Amino acid sequence: MERLIAQGGGVVLVRDGAILQSMPLPVGGIMSTESCEWVNEKLIALHETASELGISGDVDPLMTLCFMALPVIPELKLTDMGLFDVNEFKFVPLEI
Repeated sequence: MERLIAQGGGVVLVRDGAILQSMPLPVGGIMSTESCEWVNEKLIALHETASELGISGDVDPLMTLCFMALPVIPELKLTDMGLFDVNEFKFVPLEI
């Protein structure tokens, strides 16, 4: 978590506490200021490492994580403000 914060957002792959790969995305935590060639090289390395960690080649783990967090894609999304129902466009009350 410290590395992710220090690099201003982005992606960090870790195994057993050791950082294997990282890609800083300092613009809003989702975009890079580097060249598209640099980003492409980082993405290739991240995907190779994800594969070594056992992630199926049928899944793009980075895109999956990016879209899972978007509160505009249906149905229910977990946001920093709580569970959001996109179809009803309202937060879902949670009862304990």
